[in-house]
Amino acid sequence: MGYLRLRQICLVARELEPVEAQLTAILGTEVCHRDPGVGKYGLHNALWALGGTFLEVVAPKDPKSDTAAGRYLERRKGNGGYMYILDCDDLDARREHFKAMNVRIVQDLHSGDDNIWSEAIHLHPRDTGGCLLSIDRHSGAENTMGGYHWAGPTWQERANPDIVITAATMQCDDPVATAERWGLILRRPLLDAGENVRVMNTDNARAFFTPLADQRGEGLTEVHLRCGDVAGVLARAEQQKLRTGQNADQRYVDVCGVRLLLS
Repeated sequence: MGYLRLRQICLVARELEPVEAQLTAILGTEVCHRDPGVGKYGLHNALWALGGTFLEVVAPKDPKSDTAAGRYLERRKGNGGYMYILDCDDLDARREHFKAMNVRIVQDLHSGDDNIWSEAIHLHPRDTGGCLLSIDRHSGAENTMGGYHWAGPTWQERANPDIVITAATMQCDDPVATAERWGLILRRPLLDAGENVRVMNTDNARAFFTPLADQRGEGLTEVHLRCGDVAGVLARAEQQKLRTGQNADQRYVDVCGVRLLLS
């Protein structure tokens, strides 16, 4: 198997504009792209480039319309984490592996042209647990500052090199079983962190599987950011009147229904 890297975390919000303003301020960089392709799902979005990783927010364009994202918002009682998105260089082999495991593919996408393109496989959440999982492949993506069609042709110009996503946490009904399922699907070993917490490593990041901590059910609850200026991120968050604090040895910001853990 080739490389397997965390490239993007997607959040979902009832309204895009207020969350976009908050994240633009916190992250210290402008939106790098808006993908018109999400319109077919009844959504609009904003995407920020953080080093060679990406944070996205999607929201229903019409709150009254019936969309998968809108149903997810209702199920999880508000804004929160939505998708954990990986990229690889061996998507064809992985597709066959998913089929052999009887993991349902709900989207098998290709976007772009012969020169610049991206592919994505979205797996059925009932077959994975945790949160929505996507595995992508991109032209020119030998390193994370290379191709990423979902972010448009000039995302590197707006990338903040001082912040990068290093992990995400999912709270699960059964974190051990969910982690084992992800490990088998992605062919990655797991680490036992104690207290029913499991950790899966990718080439550049981690996925944490933890017990339920609230009444919102399974979902992505934390995004881990490595920051060159933690104090600056916190100051900008406080200007936005967002909750900040300290959890063990990490500072954090609560935004869009998730906790950003800063290190």
